[in-house]
Amino acid sequence: MVFEKIEENFKELKEGNKKFIKNGLIDEDEALKLFKINKWRDYLKLFDIASKVRDYFKKEIEITSTIHITNICHVNPKCLYCGFAAGTSKEGYYKPFRLTDEEIKKSAIAIEESGIKRVSCSSAHGYQGKEVLRALKIVKKYTNLEVLVNAGADLTEEAIKELKKYGVDTICCNLETINEELFKKVKPGEELEDRIGVCKLVNKYNIELSTGLLIGIGESYEDRVNHLFYLKNELDVGEIPIMGFNPYKGTPMENHPKCSALEQAKTIAITRLLFPDIRITSPTPTIGAELVQFALFGGASNIATVIPKNHPMNVKGVGNPKTGNLEEVVKMIMDLGLKPKLDWKKYEKYLKIYENKE
Repeated sequence: MVFEKIEENFKELKEGNKKFIKNGLIDEDEALKLFKINKWRDYLKLFDIASKVRDYFKKEIEITSTIHITNICHVNPKCLYCGFAAGTSKEGYYKPFRLTDEEIKKSAIAIEESGIKRVSCSSAHGYQGKEVLRALKIVKKYTNLEVLVNAGADLTEEAIKELKKYGVDTICCNLETINEELFKKVKPGEELEDRIGVCKLVNKYNIELSTGLLIGIGESYEDRVNHLFYLKNELDVGEIPIMGFNPYKGTPMENHPKCSALEQAKTIAITRLLFPDIRITSPTPTIGAELVQFALFGGASNIATVIPKNHPMNVKGVGNPKTGNLEEVVKMIMDLGLKPKLDWKKYEKYLKIYENKE
């Protein structure tokens, strides 16, 4: 079975054979075989080896919080699943908003005071990167947080240069699927080539690139394998978010079935075997905030969209309204014998203030 070969490759990696870091521990045929497993014994074997690989490279589990800058989106027609953009779902951000500089500042300071060390700043489409640049400047001025920005394909080359100038740590542009027909079906107002172009520009300026998969939207296992090997062969990727489809009420895809946590964990595990040493991210609203352990079983090293109680804004998830609460996520990480990456002095102080508050 393929697991014996993976174990042998991992052993060689630990003994110093760096080719397995670059090429991964599995090939395309093996990845497809792993996607097709359906017995619990095989799941346990897959999760065991993927977690061991994660633990070898990652000694702590990162936690990333969120600041949503604006939901006023100019993509037309809207993505079929989106509950983030104004007017798409009454369960999501239905009313249009744009945070003020002061609101961004307060959110960033609150996140840092909770002990979290990393934040994602995202905006809707139509600003050529100016909104995420505005947020980046504020967050870097008032905190020491690591900052990921996400404006999708709405970044110009000039904006990327400015983001680098002001110290951005990571730029995210999710391809979601590289099946062009499926991309056009669920994202009729966008072009896949525009997102690929942004990813290549991020690489050009030597900024860490985050780009992920949205699974459970109608893609095949072959599509997922093709996507992962596209990232492996065509881009220099530092982070891969694995996002399971989780429907928003009121959107055209509200009756499309939710992607299971098990399917997401399997995809995370296969991604970990292909990308042994990078950050693999599971946003809490896409897997289900109460099911974060599945992502950790699969070898995820970053839990995203985690909201502390002192966050001044009402944050909704992009995949689903329910976000991960900081204390609950920390407990879930620790229950598995893993170590959350936090500023522990700040976190303990935060707990004393907020643990008894609703």
